[in-house]
Amino acid sequence: MKKITLSFLLVACVATVWAQQLASNYTIATMFNGAAFAWNQTSFDFGKIKHNEPVSNTFTFTNEGTDPLVITSVQASCGCTVTEYSKDPIAPGAKGFVKATYNAAKVGQFTKTVTVNANTEDAVVQLTIKGEVTE
Repeated sequence: MKKITLSFLLVACVATVWAQQLASNYTIATMFNGAAFAWNQTSFDFGKIKHNEPVSNTFTFTNEGTDPLVITSVQASCGCTVTEYSKDPIAPGAKGFVKATYNAAKVGQFTKTVTVNANTEDAVVQLTIKGEVTE
């Protein structure tokens, strides 16, 4: 009777360890699935620009994930920056964009951010534009 009980406990322990190993492998394999940004750049310097002459930069990216990438929102850090972005889902391997236009209404140096929310592992990405508005 002791041998049967001992054998049963040994089999239960081996099964538990084996199941945990399978779960661990599954987690590692699946954490690379989903949508994933691969940005060409995340910051842009306009340099010196003229007062009251808006400037734009288009940030481009590729979806390097296995699922379609969906941008849920894009928010500029102030009302002086207007954004446009890819509204349709971006298929794996396809390209998308976020465009930031700064109105250049105030003379002086500026640094503004654009926050991109999407269905990626790092759900939030910050893009930066900067420069100096001159008379």
